[in-house]
Amino acid sequence: MSARTVSPASPPSPAPASRADLVADTALALLAERGMRGLTHRAVDEAAGLPQGSTSNLARTRQALLELAVRRLADREAKVLALHEMPDPRAGLDALVDALALATHRALTRNRDLTLARYELALEATRRPELRAHFDAAGARFREQLGALVTAMGSADPARHVLSLVAWADGLMFSCLAGTFHAEVPGLAEVRAGLREVLGGMIGR
Repeated sequence: MSARTVSPASPPSPAPASRADLVADTALALLAERGMRGLTHRAVDEAAGLPQGSTSNLARTRQALLELAVRRLADREAKVLALHEMPDPRAGLDALVDALALATHRALTRNRDLTLARYELALEATRRPELRAHFDAAGARFREQLGALVTAMGSADPARHVLSLVAWADGLMFSCLAGTFHAEVPGLAEVRAGLREVLGGMIGR
């Protein structure tokens, strides 16, 4: 396949506002398609249709390129999950379950490449302490928003419940994207049912 056929991780984001966004989106697409070994400065230039050396001028080292990808990943996943747009907890548990289930299902389906890129970066962060700090910082805002949600819902132990909820969602996504259930991606109703059981057990409703 020609290197130029690589497209940004699905679904395509709006036209990049800057070359940095284009480079980062292309890096994420390459990670999803080819894995960490397929991500090079030259590969990004070719896939993005940029002159050779463009990516190196923007991110001179591999570490800098990975950090750029992590920052862009956090911005794009924030739009997918849209935790800041979750319903008011006073609307009830079912409304929150509906919104979280939709976000989880989007990550499994039309945003699957973005999720795969996140797993590639997460694994690389286990080997690169300098990347670990950036990866963890990017994910902190997600955990904080989720913590605020479960607290507002009446959680008696928000930190533990956030961990359990994230573990459930990540376990589901990994199993259905790269694990033994890759050929059995659940529908929205199934995701909702599982999430209702998890959250209902936590909140006691």
